Amino acid sequence: MNLDTSTSGSPETDGRSARWDAHREARRLELLRHARKAIHRLGPSASMDDVAAAAGTSKSVFYRYFGDKSGLRRAMGRIVVEHMREHVLEPARLARNEEEGLRGMVAAYLTMAERSPNVYFFVTAIDHDPLQAVQEDDDEPLDAFFRDITVMMADSLTDYQARAHPDRAESRRADMLWPQASIGMVRAAGEAWLRLPDGPTKVAREDLTNTITGWLVHGIRHTETKGSTHE
Repeated sequence: MNLDTSTSGSPETDGRSARWDAHREARRLELLRHARKAIHRLGPSASMDDVAAAAGTSKSVFYRYFGDKSGLRRAMGRIVVEHMREHVLEPARLARNEEEGLRGMVAAYLTMAERSPNVYFFVTAIDHDPLQAVQEDDDEPLDAFFRDITVMMADSLTDYQARAHPDRAESRRADMLWPQASIGMVRAAGEAWLRLPDGPTKVAREDLTNTITGWLVHGIRHTETKGSTHE
């Protein structure tokens, strides 16, 4: 005989739980929207007090939902970085050739970052290098973002080298460092550009996109270097 008279798992209980979960998720997303607007306006160093005030609530509410500022950054990063990821990877999938794919990825990255440099710097302010080897189950959205780009670029490079230089297996080993080196260069150049003051001397995004693409595809001299030219 089953003597369990608890109501856990009943339709009524499950319905209340589902409604509560939906309420919490809606509230969490609302807080993230307010936080994003506050960071966009105040900058990435805005305090939790500032963010809470902009949301019209108390700091304790943000701590209840996100734990601390790092938790808020990760939660916001999952939304912002995933949005960036979709826009950056899509051009590579649709490109007719490697150069077109790289240009599209660079253009998308710069465009997304330029929309709100403050939010970009907030969600990318992690305490380790995302290009270093990390566990695939880590909780940092930026790690997964760079990992996906690295894999895509490595696959593209492997296909290109196999077609263009089928007899250069030995040198292709060094070339496989190119994806991470390229991502680091694009990020460094893009962030330096974001920090430049607006004005007539600041390079336009389209020009920077073409310049960075040239660096990636042809090297800074736009020639294949066979050895040192210095005596």
